[in-house]
Amino acid sequence: MQSLKVSVIGAPTDVGAGVRGASMGPEALRVAGLGRAIAAFGADVRDCGNLPGPPNPELPSVDGFRHLAEVAQWNTAVHDAVFAELQDGRLPIMLGGDHCLAIGSISAVARHCRASGKRLRVLWFDAHADLNTATMTPSGNIHGMPVACLCGYGPEVLTGIGGHVPAITPQQIRQIGIRSVDEGEKRFLHELQVEVFDMRYIDEIGMRATMEQALAGIDENTHLHVSLDVDFLDPTIAPGVGTTVRGGPTYREAELCMEMIADTECLASLDIVELNPALDNCNMTAELAVDLVESLFGKSTLMRMHRHYR
Repeated sequence: MQSLKVSVIGAPTDVGAGVRGASMGPEALRVAGLGRAIAAFGADVRDCGNLPGPPNPELPSVDGFRHLAEVAQWNTAVHDAVFAELQDGRLPIMLGGDHCLAIGSISAVARHCRASGKRLRVLWFDAHADLNTATMTPSGNIHGMPVACLCGYGPEVLTGIGGHVPAITPQQIRQIGIRSVDEGEKRFLHELQVEVFDMRYIDEIGMRATMEQALAGIDENTHLHVSLDVDFLDPTIAPGVGTTVRGGPTYREAELCMEMIADTECLASLDIVELNPALDNCNMTAELAVDLVESLFGKSTLMRMHRHYR
């Protein structure tokens, strides 16, 4: 059997965030042994290094956006790098950086799916909905807007990355672990009919049933993209993020999510974002993220049958 080919792409920037430090995330994940952990499963791992891009100018919001030009440059670079690895038959892992970078990575994945005839499913693990627009945002920080931009609501310099507007439809995304949503976002989520599994829902029906629903309909023609914001996790186990929200999933709940994704054998691209080593405790959040990635690539206590969620 041909070994899985994985490409690691660093995007060391925090231009979309309100707190500095996520730019150090890619190196923290490498220090925590991300590449070695994936290679241990027999994968051919290629570290493409870090993408170049503009520095964080630390300027105030202009017309509802902070650092729009810089965010566009970073996302264009991410798009091009992720798309190139997909075209080369590899599984790209984008190491952020803040979550604005998902605009570039997911627009590249969507472009690849349109070209290859694959159906796209995006699993968005996050404490936040990231569906703000310039008129709704309280801060102007673009890491709170990537889902809106990917669905075609935002400035053309971001929505047009990948050459197709919108890059994805709201029906292609499932949000998991949400527990902090701005007032305007609540209405917008309802209007767009985004499927959101918030923490109350998870509390009520459990993580297993939640993930069965999030994975329903995935088959061998599905390109499954995971966008993992580490603030998805409860801050007691993952303190190294700039926007902590109490009441997130436990370690075992998070591991279950990743193990059930691995069961599908459909994972084809991954983002790991918002890791902020400046706020971490001895790199424990990066080490936990690597732990979760190991589960995504098949680590389990026992040998298990792979399954699809119809």
